Amino acid sequence: MSQTGHSLLVMKFGGTNMGDAAAIRHSASLAARSVDEGVKVIVVVSAMAGVTNQLLKIADDAQKGDIAAANDEIAAMRTRHFTAAQELGASPDSAAVREIREMHETLRQAVYGVYLLRELTPRSRDLIVAFGERLSAPLMSLALEQSGHRAKHLTGGEAGILTDTNFGNAKPLPTTYERIKDRLSGFMAAGVIPVVSGFMGETEKGAITTLGRGGTDFSATIIGKALHADEVWGWKDVDGVMSADPRVVADARNVDTLSYGEVMELAYFGAKVLHPLAVTPLQDSGIPLRLKNSRDPDFPGTLVQAEPNNDQAHPVKAVTAIRNVSLINVTGAGALGVPQVVASLFDAIARVNITLLMVSQSSSMSNVSIAVQSGDAERTLSALREVGGDLRIEEQDGVAVLAIVGSGMRGQKGVSARMFTALADADVNILMISQGSSELNVSVAINGAEVDQATRAVHAAFRLNEAPVAAD
Repeated sequence: MSQTGHSLLVMKFGGTNMGDAAAIRHSASLAARSVDEGVKVIVVVSAMAGVTNQLLKIADDAQKGDIAAANDEIAAMRTRHFTAAQELGASPDSAAVREIREMHETLRQAVYGVYLLRELTPRSRDLIVAFGERLSAPLMSLALEQSGHRAKHLTGGEAGILTDTNFGNAKPLPTTYERIKDRLSGFMAAGVIPVVSGFMGETEKGAITTLGRGGTDFSATIIGKALHADEVWGWKDVDGVMSADPRVVADARNVDTLSYGEVMELAYFGAKVLHPLAVTPLQDSGIPLRLKNSRDPDFPGTLVQAEPNNDQAHPVKAVTAIRNVSLINVTGAGALGVPQVVASLFDAIARVNITLLMVSQSSSMSNVSIAVQSGDAERTLSALREVGGDLRIEEQDGVAVLAIVGSGMRGQKGVSARMFTALADADVNILMISQGSSELNVSVAINGAEVDQATRAVHAAFRLNEAPVAAD
């Protein structure tokens, strides 16, 4: 597919597309292909597959005092990066290998500091976990140079991404966009491909921050907005966004277009498509995001744009599920009649920074039910118990949240009924129901053991395996 009409693209490569030397070489060839057609390209890279989790484990081992385990993991990681560099053509005394060696030494020192203090602050964790992207960027530069292109790798901070100090989930500051433009425009004018370490930025004082899990998507869209890119391309190992998890639903198909709102709902409800905030920088500027398959680069993938492409016959675009959910029920008739008590419940949850997946409240205000990730349940329960009053708090674990997403549901009657009928026919019991006022989603809490059969039943009920009718 010729990229005629595009003069500037930001291309993001995820972990599987950075998995080893062969994957990195293939990813570099995809960027080079557009460059050779006269398109300016900025490359944004994730860590090599599995490295982020490895770094989190290293940090935890050091905090627990197991420095031997941490050092073993660092040594294994160093070998993996050295091997990739050599396979990409770097000699043992090259600048790339020297840089990788120095970075591993800095990582070792940071981890040793955690071990000595037995304390892992959010700031230290960000410093450690960002090494994944810092180490993969030189490998991508190497691959591009081997293919005859000039490249320059930069950390997120060096590329101009300036964030607040919310370590672990940092947001870009308004001045970021101008800074990125200043830092990257010169490279592009000189015909050099900037290779940016995704997922990371820095504070005004130069401390390294990360943008939250999946934050490389966010880095790419921030850079896309700053440089007024024609499109941002997210390269994956699937055909873009699917109508359901293809491992669960055999006839799931590619969704060709989604609106920004639809893709945010899908990301929020567990579809591993994007960082939930990734489209926010694009919404202001109307820049489209295209999710493409690196194994089939000519397939157009999924286009994410401002306007939804509604097809009356298919009001729902996709069905997705969040597993490992806990429902927490708070009851106490007298006490909950007071609005301040409800407010104090949500205040308590906000203080411990818990994301609520669903909320349901009975009209008498004697019962509030909330759904949270099971990993957050203990913290949520502790926070709620501190509210005091005559409240009974119960947890039900082993739950999943199933959601249907599509802007075509807005104003169309009978969508929820179709979903509930499909679930009833599949003998799935609904524990809790929530519909967003935007009418972009309907979500239900169900027994976790039934989530696969529920997904298949709902997918079939909305005929999501059928190709949508093109809008006029």
